Amino acid sequence: MIVFANFLSDVAVDLDEGQILTTWAQQAPRKTWLLRPGDIFVTPVPLSREFLRYVHGLTGVPPESVAVIEVPPAGAVPLAWAVRQAGLVERIRALAADRGAALLPTALDASAIAFARDLGIDVHLHPTVEAAEAALRTTMLLNTKSGFRRTAERLGMRLPRGRTCRRPEVEGTALDLLRDHERVVVKPDRSAGGHGMRFVSRDDLRGGAGLALGTVGGPEGLWVVEEYLRVADSVSVQVEVTASGTRVIFSGAMRTVQGSFHGIRLSAAAVLRSRGRRAGDVGDGPGPLPGRPYAGPFGLDALVDVDGVAYASESNIRRTATTTPHAMVTRLTEGSATARPAWSVSKGRTGLPLDFDEVLARLGASRLAFDPDRGEGVVLYADAPPDGRSWRYVVIAGSAGDVEEQEAALAEVLEFEGV
Repeated sequence: MIVFANFLSDVAVDLDEGQILTTWAQQAPRKTWLLRPGDIFVTPVPLSREFLRYVHGLTGVPPESVAVIEVPPAGAVPLAWAVRQAGLVERIRALAADRGAALLPTALDASAIAFARDLGIDVHLHPTVEAAEAALRTTMLLNTKSGFRRTAERLGMRLPRGRTCRRPEVEGTALDLLRDHERVVVKPDRSAGGHGMRFVSRDDLRGGAGLALGTVGGPEGLWVVEEYLRVADSVSVQVEVTASGTRVIFSGAMRTVQGSFHGIRLSAAAVLRSRGRRAGDVGDGPGPLPGRPYAGPFGLDALVDVDGVAYASESNIRRTATTTPHAMVTRLTEGSATARPAWSVSKGRTGLPLDFDEVLARLGASRLAFDPDRGEGVVLYADAPPDGRSWRYVVIAGSAGDVEEQEAALAEVLEFEGV
């Protein structure tokens, strides 16, 4: 595989949102958990030697058996463009030809497909480059809030009451919905991770106060305004579509702060799982739209209100923030004493900056570090954060209760703020 960490992509948000894309790209190191001997990793951010040594130690992949291509920053442009600007195309072409590789992009977008065509290789899970290109309309539509609403309505999914409108109409639409609801949620059509989302009450618009929407979505972009639900849980199901059909990979309860994703804990969500399968099976072939087959993973998210009613909220037709951690957990626990483990993905902020080896030392001293024989423990899955404080981790254990206990212990060992 050419593991292509194209976090800088126009699938989830407009490329004009360069700052948030650059922030998201800091998570690219997590893709190293996918690497197997012979693979090539194209990353928009550098990887620390300590992290690479750590990953290779747990996966057993010899460092010399993989090629890591670090692409210098090139601004708010797709990763494929940055590769060209850095003069790295021929180097990757030679490696790909030598190894018979296929492209595994984080997001299936036009630039990634064009890059695969330039290299003369296929896109993972698609029989041809042309087949991947045929799926683009699916990815671009269902990664928007409005496109998801239209498709979900067609599938008969329950949705929060809401409307789609242009930016100049957002305030009026919000005021109209606020006649029947105490609060509304205002979401840019093209966004991810809660970026640009606003929670608005009647008081917020009283006295002529306008909505501070910022620059997200541009002056005429689409927005979705929905009723605010009294949410008890935010849940997600991860699905994979292949030529043989649709498979639910896992489902879990998400951790969110003001609509922003902060992690997930594995759990059962039977209703959502069935909806995920249904979304993946609609059409003339595999894929959420008839005649336009999509192959690969996607996420379907929902909100469960205090009365236990589930409302579909959005779809993410790409590798999500939990796809790779799940693959990592499956890989690290295979053959261990822990079969089908419980696990969670989260992040915590330390009071003082720490380096990677220091965090590992604390985990080892407290017996929290992942133990391959037991198939349990804490894994630092995304390298040291730029600020040395915002650490991402996965906790793996035999049960949900054990996961909670390890997370509580981890918070004490690393002295997380707000705990």
